[in-house]
Amino acid sequence: MHRLFVALRPPAEIRDPLIDTMEGVVGARWQGDDQLHLTLRFVGEVDAAQANDLVSALQAVRAAPFTLRLRGVGTFERKGRTNALWAKVEESEPLTILHRRVERACRAAGLAPETRKFVPHVTIARVNASTGPIGGWLAQHGRLTLPDWHVPRFHLYESRLDAGGAHYEPLLEFAL
Repeated sequence: MHRLFVALRPPAEIRDPLIDTMEGVVGARWQGDDQLHLTLRFVGEVDAAQANDLVSALQAVRAAPFTLRLRGVGTFERKGRTNALWAKVEESEPLTILHRRVERACRAAGLAPETRKFVPHVTIARVNASTGPIGGWLAQHGRLTLPDWHVPRFHLYESRLDAGGAHYEPLLEFAL
């Protein structure tokens, strides 16, 4: 079985300033450079045949290259508790179009429709109940403004989980 997701990989000029924000919250599990991405679609566990169907469907996705902007930070909550800190991606029609086309490709490959709302972001840290206060970090980085990010491709990744957390391996890239 393969645990897969489709994502955009920020270039170094975006990842480096994100890494610079990774301090000031006791107990946060900061993302490593190799973990920084914008998920277009989490696929989950699939067998080799379905993975191959997915690759074929993703190869048919057509979209023009475009530009993204990261502005500000935010949090995700589960059951009333913050579980992630992230950098916000400004609204982008080309990103929305690409997301929809990737979703259609996933459905064409036999995957169930995604039920979660698409909230474009780059996760910076995972947090839990034992993590220290995050208010100072949110205030310090709330006006985060990074250079424009040119998006010429998207990727299929495999996620491997172990005691140290998730490790992401890029499997294929698809040019826009």
